[in-house]
Amino acid sequence: MSETIDWQKFEELIKKNGIFIDRPKGTSHPRYSNRIYPVDYGYIKNTVGADGEEIDVFVGKGSKGVVGIVRTVDSVKHDAEIKILWNMDLEEAKMVESFLNFGGMKATLIWRN
Repeated sequence: MSETIDWQKFEELIKKNGIFIDRPKGTSHPRYSNRIYPVDYGYIKNTVGADGEEIDVFVGKGSKGVVGIVRTVDSVKHDAEIKILWNMDLEEAKMVESFLNFGGMKATLIWRN
């Protein structure tokens, strides 16, 4: 990614608006029952992402704040967006990236240095 990511802005959004978990770790995807979420999944409340819905966030078990994003391009839905990675280690982040690389979706992990 050639542009600079303003990680602090993501931190501020989460601290100001909070996270709502609607798919806890271990639950299945609503359309693909064989796809099990490797970590908690939800969204940042009162935000709007590229798809017109709230900004997606995956939540790990740590306490490091925003540690990265996953950029997705979905050839089935014809959209692209980012998903925030919150409070997770690199192993969890790679599990999320793998989970999102499914069907027509291509996911790329961008780790915060």
